[in-house]
Formats: sequence, C-alpha cells, structure tokens
Amino acid sequence: MKILNLIVAGGFIAALALAQTPSYTVTDLGTFPGGDTSNGFQLNNAGMVAGSSNSAPMGPQVAFIWYGGHLIDLGTLGGQACPGCNSGADGPNAGGEVAIGSETSKIDPNGEDFCEFGTHRQCLGAIWRDGFLTALPTLSGGNNANAFNLNDQSEVVGFSENGVKDSTCATGGTPSQVFQFEAVWWDIDNQIHQLQPLSGDTVAFAIGINDLGQVVGSSGLCSNTAIPPMPAGPHAVLWDTDGTPIDLGNLGGTNNIADAVNDQGQVVGGASTKDGVIHSFLWTKETGMQDLGAYPGAIVTVPPCCNTINNKGQIVGFAIDGTTFESRALIWLDGVMTDLNALIPANSGWYLSNASSINDSGEIAGVGTINGETHAFLATPSAPLPVTAAVVTPLNLTTNKSSLVLDASASTSAAGSLRYLFEVVAGGKQPALLQSPSSPKATVEFVNGPGSYMIQLVVTDANGISAKSPVIMLNYQP
Repeated sequence: MKILNLIVAGGFIAALALAQTPSYTVTDLGTFPGGDTSNGFQLNNAGMVAGSSNSAPMGPQVAFIWYGGHLIDLGTLGGQACPGCNSGADGPNAGGEVAIGSETSKIDPNGEDFCEFGTHRQCLGAIWRDGFLTALPTLSGGNNANAFNLNDQSEVVGFSENGVKDSTCATGGTPSQVFQFEAVWWDIDNQIHQLQPLSGDTVAFAIGINDLGQVVGSSGLCSNTAIPPMPAGPHAVLWDTDGTPIDLGNLGGTNNIADAVNDQGQVVGGASTKDGVIHSFLWTKETGMQDLGAYPGAIVTVPPCCNTINNKGQIVGFAIDGTTFESRALIWLDGVMTDLNALIPANSGWYLSNASSINDSGEIAGVGTINGETHAFLATPSAPLPVTAAVVTPLNLTTNKSSLVLDASASTSAAGSLRYLFEVVAGGKQPALLQSPSSPKATVEFVNGPGSYMIQLVVTDANGISAKSPVIMLNYQP
C-alpha cells in the first residue's frame, strides 16, 4: 500500500494522503447475557467503546463500556428500585470517564418523556467516574437533563430544562415537552453552566465538545427545535471557548445541526437543502460551511453525534435511502464518501447501518446487523488510514504580493519518481496564472487583481498512484 506524503510548503499547509482505500475487520461487541440488541455510540483512542445493551429481548437498554472483549454494565440512576429503567453511554474520554443519559425511578410530574424511551420517567445527565455513576444537576426549575459527550478535561455537555413553560414545545418535535431547554456544560466539579442560544432564539441543545472546550449543537425556538435522539433545529451553532455562540450558516434549508468538533476546530453536521434533503457539512473558520453532499438516493446523509470527525479530518456517519428507508454506514476519506459495507469482507455476515464515532487511529464504532440481530461493532482498519487534513497552518492565506511560490518538493512516495501538477480550482473569484505548474515549485500570479484564488496540488508516483492536497485559498489584497 503506497502512502503519498503531500506537503504544500512555504509554511502554508501540510497533509498526508493515502492512495488506496483501506479495508476493515469487524468485531462484534455482543450484548449483555440474554440480550439481543446493543448499540455502539462512541469510542476513545484506546479503542474503548461506550454504548447500550439489553439483557432480554425487548428489555430496557442499559449503558455499557466495552474494552478488550468485555462489556461492563454501568447501570442506571434508577438502580435496583427501577429494573425497567433505561440508560445510554457516550464518550469515553482518555481517562475512561463516560457521559450518560439515564432514567430515574421517578415518573415525570408533567408527563414529559425527555429521554424519549416512552416511559415518561425523569431523565438526568450523569457521569461514570472511578466506578461510580453520579447524577448531574439540572438548571434551576428543570426536572430533566441529558448528557451527550465529554472531553479529556472531564467537561460534559448536553441540555437541561430551565423551568420556563412554553406551550409550543410539544409541537416542536419533542414528545410531551412542557418546559424550554438550554444547552449546558458541567465542569469537573459537576457544576452546571448554561450556554446561551443565538440572539433571537429561546432554546438550544449541545451534543459535541473538543478538548479546547469548544461546543457544538443547535438553537432555535421551542416550536421548531427538538432534542436528541431525534434532533431538529434551525441554526447550527458553535459555542467558542468563551461561550460565544456562532451561527455556522446553512445550505438553503431550515434544519441545521452541528454534531461534532475536533481539536482543529473543524465542525461536521447535517443541514437541509431547499428541497428538504439533509446533506452532511464540514465547517471551518476559514471556509465556512461546505456541502459534503448526499449519498445517492438518500434523503438524510449525516455524521451523527458526537465524535464523528477525528483529529485527522476523517469523518463517519450514515445515510437513509429515500425509497427503502434503509440506513447504511458511511466514511469520508480524502473528501470521498464511501459505503463502509464495501470496505469489509464480503463473507463477514455483517451489514453496517450506522458509523457513529471514529478515533485518531481510524477505528470506527457503530451499529449493524449480524445473524438477524442488531449489535454494536468496532471496525478496525487493516492498514493505516490516510491523514487527509493534517493542516499545520491555515488553508486560507491573505497576501499583498502579486505572486507567490508554492513549494511541494517535500512530497514523498515509497515508489519515488513523483510527478507534480498544480491546478487552478473552479470557485475562486479570479482565475490565477500558474508558472511551471508541473514542477515541484510553481508560481501563482494574481493577474486578475484583488480577490480569492484557489489552487490544488496533485502528485502521482511511479506506479500511477495519485493523491490530492486540500484546496488552498489565496486572498490577494494589494
């Protein structure tokens, strides 16, 4: 397998690209004894997977951690007093801590179903730490909350009721909802903090956080915003490290949710188009929201909550077919969307329906079907995955010079004899003039005056294996 190392130099960008799509082996995470269903939600860089499983057909789902072939039952906040209580685990972080949404033994006094298990029990966020499950507080006046993710600093994010009654909530997509809800984070001391919605909005939810403390989710009105597990919201939001909410834009539609953010500040999520089809998107500070498209025939193509983009820019998710409503697991490598089922052994017996998390080693956790049962899985690449977006400096550069040299001479391949081609990419405001585009050092001349010029490098080795760099946007402002 040939690995091409692309470095567009001059201090502008560095990236690795793999010239061949990897294959995966699939591990069945199983179920609790007696169970027939499990779900894999998230995993950490050590390959520890968090999720939920039942212990009897049609029985309640209970949070677990899987590691080294073993499922660890994390329990529920209902304890032995509530054998029918449900819970689900997200995370874990590097320390093995887990964010959990769990029912309690109490029936909600307002008949709400905040966890959406259909039981109408009180739902609370919790953290599993040092072998103990601890409930997290709600905002003042609220009866319910849910925890959806945490980072290596033990900061947990989710959403909580705020005690403000709103008659429009029940029509907004959250069944039986009475109170408004807000995005929140809990610190290492389990203290709760509200994240303000965008100006003009009244509710919000948070579902992803990186190690810098940046948080993502959605905000809107209670009449048009629904909390996970079936989320909807008009505005995709990034809360920066100081808590400031940033509107990430849209793709022409009214349903926009930011699902995950990596430590480079890259955000992925789902956004509806004018025709109502939900596409996946990638947002960066430099480029804004970029449409990653939809799987052919799909009405929904998204990276779900909450760790669906790793620090190498690799993305996972799922697509729902518009005719059969069948779900398939997806992976985006080097900007290319692929059905994960095409990358596993044909005789594996698996059908992978949702890829819900990817770590920095390229391992993927999710949900699939094997022997007629729905089980959590861990997919492990049989060869190193590409580093498709390891950008060391911004892709977006502003210069006042009339020309600029891009140096790709550090590009390498085991096969050697690299050929270079710098290309002008459509989409820039101005077409650039390239001098010596087939040499390791090409000169970009901004012959059409001020504006943005987009360039991309393609290298090809002696075996005909090619790889592309990310697009470089050069802003000429004399």
